[in-house]
Amino acid sequence: MSLRRTLYSLLLYLIFPLVIFRLFWRSRSNPAYRHRISERLGFVKAVESNLVIWVHAVSVGETIAAQPLIEALITQYPKHQILVTTTTPTGSDRVQALFGNRVAHVYFPYDLPDIVARFIHSLKPVMLIVIETEIWPNLFSKCAKKNIPLILVNARLSKRSTQKYLKLKKLVKETLSNISLIAVRSPQDFDHFKQLGASDEKISVVGNIKFDFTINKKQVEQGKKWRKYWPNNNLVWVAASTHLGEDELILEVYKNLIKQFPGLLLVLVPRHPERFDDVYERCKTLRNTTVLRHSKVESYANHQKHKINIIVGDSMGEMQSWFATADVVFIGGSLVKTGGHNPIEAIAQGVPVVSGPHMFNFDDIATLLTEEGLLFVCESSSEVENNTEYLLNQVLNDEVKDIQTRSNNFMQQHQGVTDRLLKIISGLTK
Repeated sequence: MSLRRTLYSLLLYLIFPLVIFRLFWRSRSNPAYRHRISERLGFVKAVESNLVIWVHAVSVGETIAAQPLIEALITQYPKHQILVTTTTPTGSDRVQALFGNRVAHVYFPYDLPDIVARFIHSLKPVMLIVIETEIWPNLFSKCAKKNIPLILVNARLSKRSTQKYLKLKKLVKETLSNISLIAVRSPQDFDHFKQLGASDEKISVVGNIKFDFTINKKQVEQGKKWRKYWPNNNLVWVAASTHLGEDELILEVYKNLIKQFPGLLLVLVPRHPERFDDVYERCKTLRNTTVLRHSKVESYANHQKHKINIIVGDSMGEMQSWFATADVVFIGGSLVKTGGHNPIEAIAQGVPVVSGPHMFNFDDIATLLTEEGLLFVCESSSEVENNTEYLLNQVLNDEVKDIQTRSNNFMQQHQGVTDRLLKIISGLTK
């Protein structure tokens, strides 16, 4: 073990009690964090197959992004067991919802030498596919020593992340040397990985797998059904995946918009389930508003006489349904410095999308969509209000068909990444 990785491991051992404490702390709002902790420590049961392809997707977003690839792996490698790891319970739930018993799921192991060794010894993967940019020195080193091909898929590095990693360039360069291939989204990502010391021959510009997104027809149908519950609301604005500090800004914008659009319904969907109650209570403080939880909408609809003002989306895994109800979508995590969320799910349904300025986690997608006039990136909440007002007026005047057409064309032009990745995987599969 190199001196750099030794120091890294010692630091992890020192802070490990805090890591476990944080797990239990998070379990106060989500008890699932207390479950199956042994898996995070590398204590996992061997799966039935001796041919295990391991796919790691951190949480919900990465799991959804990886869905086309995982589906293709299930089809193309019927003799292999596809193992999917996540770090969050919501990610685990999404794996179960999308794939059921067609894949195995365990939690991702902590990156300590003994834990990683125990995990790999039990599962004996023939390949590790990491979705997006997760860099784990001990895990990657162990894969290299065991001759386990390792691929970073949809790898991305913003300028901001690159600057952070450059502070640990020697350790990062050593870790990247253990990767078989880095399949990056864009030439910009290629340059950033090269800055960190990755060799040219290990980096390939493949494109963004998130463009291979497939619309869930059942969820879309469900969304259309929900829309019928709100006959007195002629317009729907969906604020998706909002974060702490952002809900207040959206509610202020809504207070102004509803003066011009009295039938406007706001669907506010917080990013994290532990915030559902707090957001619901905050919405209730608005005067002269009818606020409902998503779980109460259907029963309310059976006898409603007045329009609903706000619905708090207090469910997980139904974002496509919410987008199917929308006339305009706001992408959360962008008015606060979180880095935004993936706008492709909304774009794929032909819905005009507005965001704040902080879309650095999706800078390449945001740039492309902005150039196509499909995403309106705003510098402030007042700009969000102005652009949303403009788009709602276009909806009322039936002038958004052009956006829908361009959305469909855009998605078709940028798909095919999964096929390119399968060719790479087939060349490395044992």
